[in-house]
Amino acid sequence: MKILTIAEQKENQLSNISFESIGAAQSLGGEVCCAILGGDTTAAAASLQAKGVNVFAFVHADLTNMQEESYGRLLKQLIDREKPDVVIGSASFYGKSLMARLAGLCGGGMASDCTALSIEEGKLTAVRPTYGGNVFIKVQTAGDGPFFITIRPKAFPEAADAEGGELVSETVDDAVLTCQAKVTERSTGAGGAVSLTEADIVVAGGRGIRAAENFKLIEEMAEALGGAVGSSRAIVDAGWVPYATQVGQTGKTVNPKLYIAAGISGAVQHLVGMRSSKTIVAINRDPDAPIFNLANYGIVGDFLEIAPVLTAKFKEVMK
Repeated sequence: MKILTIAEQKENQLSNISFESIGAAQSLGGEVCCAILGGDTTAAAASLQAKGVNVFAFVHADLTNMQEESYGRLLKQLIDREKPDVVIGSASFYGKSLMARLAGLCGGGMASDCTALSIEEGKLTAVRPTYGGNVFIKVQTAGDGPFFITIRPKAFPEAADAEGGELVSETVDDAVLTCQAKVTERSTGAGGAVSLTEADIVVAGGRGIRAAENFKLIEEMAEALGGAVGSSRAIVDAGWVPYATQVGQTGKTVNPKLYIAAGISGAVQHLVGMRSSKTIVAINRDPDAPIFNLANYGIVGDFLEIAPVLTAKFKEVMK
């Protein structure tokens, strides 16, 4: 089996999912290679090569910002040439938009947001959640491929360093870079310095924090823990916090080691985005809030009173 992974970078900085994709591919055995596209991928490509895989690096100023049209054309050329059986990318906003286009261009099947991969009866088998995360289904490859997979961030361990990788500099034809859309400006969204989808710790607030100005307590707790901030849809719709922080069915899916849900009742739309967290701590004034049915630990009380105490203790412990 030959597997191609697609690295994810922003401003020439690799996301952790790039190494997780390689780790997921290596767990299946066979030949693993990786592609990276960007404006200056020198350092990023070297980091990927250090995982013992061959790296195909596409470098051009017009590739600085990810655009599905140009990225898709270049990667299709690479796939046609290298003929991988499987292509693995990230189930992030970046990966979902790009991998779906690639599957369409190459005429391959696709499984999205996968949490486990294995070989069963000689076929690649992917496990992915459905029905709001209440059911996990198995999807197997069929036909000649290639088969496209996006993996959920934090679901697979990162690849370890290894010897043997080679770096291949790819030629970029300017004609391939023609796009109907053009990026004119980029801005950094709110949500803290830590990426929400890649964070090991997430502190999220809901309507139970009672006012927009109280969200600072969420931010302070997240900062004390070195984590990211999240939110429920209710307070995004209320205009208290930006959409970039929203966790749930219409927001981001997170998979941290620790998820603290403060003032979040536990509507199914929110649970879809965080139920796979390793440890869930719920803080809510309502002892019958549905979130307690999913939580590993629960605190019944007023978050406005509990937050300063917890944050002070976290700061003390995290020193």
